[in-house]
Amino acid sequence: MKQNAIIFPKEYLPGATDNFCSNELIVKNISIEKVWKNLINPFLWPLYYKNSSDINFKNKEDRELYLNVIFNFKTFGFPISAKVIEFHPPENNQPARLAWHGWSEGNEESKIDVHHAWLIENLSHNRLRILTQETQNGNPAKELAQTKPNPMINGHQDWLDGLINFSKK
Repeated sequence: MKQNAIIFPKEYLPGATDNFCSNELIVKNISIEKVWKNLINPFLWPLYYKNSSDINFKNKEDRELYLNVIFNFKTFGFPISAKVIEFHPPENNQPARLAWHGWSEGNEESKIDVHHAWLIENLSHNRLRILTQETQNGNPAKELAQTKPNPMINGHQDWLDGLINFSKK
């Protein structure tokens, strides 16, 4: 069975940006719908991902992510504004896809620009694959890329592990 891939806008292609991280889990006996529900509600993120806080939406009545929604959160010490640019719930046996363009305001030294994407797909034998990848541009991204251990790889693995454990409840 061919596995799907993240779709990157040209300006955010991995290898052409200042930083890239990729994390993936394949697990058994978990519902794609439950994982999706827990991912698209950013107010749940701090319950399973300690590196996420201060979530709010531009439209204060919004409670979940959807195409073109603008939201804010804090992660890795950066206040991030984000706009969802890809949103495909799990339907018709197609993979679920979620991606946002995120940015942090600042001067040339402190601003960061990111593309963060998620792909969730059912695999054979009752397995579920979750892939998350992020590309980044800016001086903070260059610093993160050189840091060992890599805080992006480790942080996103915590996010994946937390999402799976939270979704099993």
